[in-house]
Amino acid sequence: HWTLLSVSLLNCLLSTACSVGLALAVALTVHGRGTHLVRGCNSSALPVDARSAIATNDCPFNTTRIYDTALALWFPSLLLAAAEAVLSGRCCLVALVFQGIGPCAYSYGKEQV
Repeated sequence: HWTLLSVSLLNCLLSTACSVGLALAVALTVHGRGTHLVRGCNSSALPVDARSAIATNDCPFNTTRIYDTALALWFPSLLLAAAEAVLSGRCCLVALVFQGIGPCAYSYGKEQV
């Protein structure tokens, strides 16, 4: 029971941190209109032939696809990380009930479980 409690609590904390990080990444990306995603693309980092082939853009690829793809991948990841945090929190509560701690601890006997 203690193992279930410690693992579920650790997973809940990590999933919550992941959800917060993803939400921050989405917010910064939407606020900056994706400019942070291609910040490393400058003309000095490109090879000589790529520099001459690109006249108007500093990156050797279509930067609008990065913005769309990042958001398309981050939104489901954010939802799944939040769901994992909720389920881990529920597992933590169940482990507390098994230990006799919590709001429902005395309504369930260990013999019933």
